[in-house]
Amino acid sequence: MVEKMWPKLVEELRKTVGSQWVVDRKEAMLNYLVDETPKPVRPKPSEKVVLVKPGTKEEVSKILRVANKHKTPVFPRGGGTGLVGGAIPTKSGILLSLERMNKIIEVDKENMAIVAEAGVTLKDLIRTTEKKGLFFPLLPGDESAQLGGLVACNAGGARAIRFGVIRNHVRGVELVLPTGETLLLGGKHLKDVTGYSLLHLVVGSQGTLGVITKVVLGLQPKPGKTLTLVLPYENRGDAIRSVPKILWGSMPPITIEFVERELMERSAKQLGKDWPVKSGRFLLIVVLGGGEEVYSEAERVDRVARSHNVVETYVLESSARQQDVLAVRGNIYHVLKPYTLDVLDISVAPASVARLLDALDGIAERYGMYMPVYGHVGDGNLHPHILAESAGGVRENCLDTVREEIYGVVTSLGGTITAEHGLGKVRVRNIGKYLDSRVLGLMGAIKKVFDPNNILNPGTIIPE
Repeated sequence: MVEKMWPKLVEELRKTVGSQWVVDRKEAMLNYLVDETPKPVRPKPSEKVVLVKPGTKEEVSKILRVANKHKTPVFPRGGGTGLVGGAIPTKSGILLSLERMNKIIEVDKENMAIVAEAGVTLKDLIRTTEKKGLFFPLLPGDESAQLGGLVACNAGGARAIRFGVIRNHVRGVELVLPTGETLLLGGKHLKDVTGYSLLHLVVGSQGTLGVITKVVLGLQPKPGKTLTLVLPYENRGDAIRSVPKILWGSMPPITIEFVERELMERSAKQLGKDWPVKSGRFLLIVVLGGGEEVYSEAERVDRVARSHNVVETYVLESSARQQDVLAVRGNIYHVLKPYTLDVLDISVAPASVARLLDALDGIAERYGMYMPVYGHVGDGNLHPHILAESAGGVRENCLDTVREEIYGVVTSLGGTITAEHGLGKVRVRNIGKYLDSRVLGLMGAIKKVFDPNNILNPGTIIPE
């Protein structure tokens, strides 16, 4: 049906948004057909895709009406920073980029809220709120990520231990349904129990229920003082055992990251920076924030670390040095990406992290492979990389077996196979192994109510 109607479909789209915002030559949209998913597991894009860039919610509405009429798949796309192929157009259809919808509509200081279109980047969101003396507390990853994508994926990141995930900050969304109808869910108000929370259903739905065109986010006052502590340990068990006691303070840390020193050194080198901590095989990076009491809290964390055999405590006070540490940590994926078959996003209860790491060691030993692991140890969310054989990993034909072994360990510990990256099109393949069939049935029924023709991001979240 799509193939027969293709010329008519493209012409209708040109009339809707203007010819300059419709691209149907593949060579002109190559960057839109991929995301940050490692190449060995990245879904293959369809050969027949039309890229459309609407500028208003009304244009989004018209596009969806056209698509629904022709039963044409629509693949909403944000900044392309996803790691599970969620935005890749795997069927002939419309690739819907919201990049032109990039206006910050309002910063409401009295209600500590920001209203912005879906195409606003994380970088612009952070800079704008800072200029107004406010603070968007999450740091979910690449600053080129767009707000609509962050909400659609319920992004998390390094600060989730203190501030939660994006669902905890979304107060409202404007959502265009597959029929072209527009819903306004939530608003600037803080509390609402008027029926089922469709707002929170949409957050994390990865473009399968509707297209997010506008978001209302809650903000916070700018934090006072922050300190970053780098804690090097020779023994990984010592590092992990110190985490619960670090969490027991009167001031919850903003971040607790676990990483191997060698990875930080490689990342710093790629960025042209010097990594200052030369001791310890394993590092905890702890960010504290608050008023002047941050110093006494840093002393408490140092005492905890020393009681768990830390080599030394490095305290960074200057904003520039703290930003450097976060930049080096944030770049690790890009250091490993050229050699990565797959990067996982597993999560267990924080008290089970040590057992999980021991089990990952056992798997790595059985396969004779090097498997780097880093992540948000304070909330139990880790990112093991299964590397190619050329980088000390495994043959590509062993990837599925290794991944399933890891998932088996995670589920045996009561954890989940994805904590912040989402299912996308990569993780959905074997989801029946990890979700109750009744849960999958309810999810499929919800999808059908919102999108009876299954045009929105098919193959994502719901198995086909």
